[in-house]
Amino acid sequence: MIDGTTLIAWGFKPGRWFKAALETANAMRAGGADDDSIFIALQALQPIETLMRTNGIPFAMLVDAENEQERANIAAVARHMDALMRVPTVVAGAVMPDACPSGAAPGTIPVGAVVACDDAIHPGFHSSDICCSVAITVFGRRDDPRRVLDAVQDATHFGPGGRSRIHVPPDEVMSEFDGNPFLRGLERFAIGHFATQGDGNHFAFVGHLKSTGQVALVTHHGSRGLGAQVYKRGMAVARKHAAIHAPKVPEHNAWIKASSEDGRAYWEALQIVRRWTKANHIAIHDLAAARLGNAIADRFWNEHNFVFRKADGLFYHGKGATPNWSGFSRDDEGRTIVPLNMAEPVLILKHADNKSALGFAPHGAGRNVRRKAFLRANKPQLPVGIDARFYRGRPDPSELPEAYKNAASVRSQIGRYGLGEVIDEVIPYGSIMAGDWEANAPWRKAR
Repeated sequence: MIDGTTLIAWGFKPGRWFKAALETANAMRAGGADDDSIFIALQALQPIETLMRTNGIPFAMLVDAENEQERANIAAVARHMDALMRVPTVVAGAVMPDACPSGAAPGTIPVGAVVACDDAIHPGFHSSDICCSVAITVFGRRDDPRRVLDAVQDATHFGPGGRSRIHVPPDEVMSEFDGNPFLRGLERFAIGHFATQGDGNHFAFVGHLKSTGQVALVTHHGSRGLGAQVYKRGMAVARKHAAIHAPKVPEHNAWIKASSEDGRAYWEALQIVRRWTKANHIAIHDLAAARLGNAIADRFWNEHNFVFRKADGLFYHGKGATPNWSGFSRDDEGRTIVPLNMAEPVLILKHADNKSALGFAPHGAGRNVRRKAFLRANKPQLPVGIDARFYRGRPDPSELPEAYKNAASVRSQIGRYGLGEVIDEVIPYGSIMAGDWEANAPWRKAR
């Protein structure tokens, strides 16, 4: 009988693959194969260790600095990108004007970054907020924007807990859960979080189209608890794969081989989560429209924390970067939504397939410093003339306009780098965010 000691004596490196190798070797021995034949077969089975590149490949930095703080921010982004571009699956990268670091570990993909990967899906590159996205509904009849904001506030829920009304996602979405290993058993998240918003920078924004004066509702959120659970499962599979095939690659850069059975299942799970998230936006908008008794004149949406596949076969991971090329999805209709902050217009861009940007545009204004660092140095004020509401009753100062990059500068860079053409704007009336829900959280009250 051939055992692990035999394989090691033959020069094979121990690992999880030994189980399959021993089964193969002993089956071949039982069938009369000699050692040479078994050795050749095992050479084909053993994983080939993939090493990090010693030098990062070039990437496009489509972002400018106007002061020392922005220069420090861009330098930190560049350091992360240099480490990220050493990951062996990555073949191209770009950085948008809203870029900022999203973690301390070297090679953590920054917000506002895009990387193209060969036969690889990296869950860490789209993060737990899978398919974070923006949707707009334009109402047919002129309406009081305050009434629209009231309707949205009544129709949905922001932040954790307290969901008194249950809305069920479409059957065509829910019917696909049981057949996918990354979604099976997650129905309670899909139902419990449906027709709700998140916390942090997620919002409902109401204003007027600059072009026509029509009232428009814009919502920003991701796939909620559903996406977070799919991400956890994806990362677990990615880490197992990397532990065998690329043990020197940091865990946050681990990937699933796209052409593998796991890769195909994860890709399909992402598409189902995408459909759930789009349906979630539509449900909130439809509930508000029903309360208003107003018709829907126009509606479109786009995601910015997702993975896209182009005709070249590569997998394009946008972390807070928005696809801005025609036909990026089956439901693309040629416009891209870019919010900036609650006191600034939401931009509507015409697609511009900028090659140096890998076809992407920024997803918003971005930050120059992290939330806690900003609050240590600043005491931001609520914007004047904006109906700013916080669902949990207390403002989150890290989400006020001062916490973000200069909106005019980001808008200018969109034009300067040819990332998109502004064809319309939603002029702000007001917005709703979750607010500082942690301030009055039950565990804080208990303390």
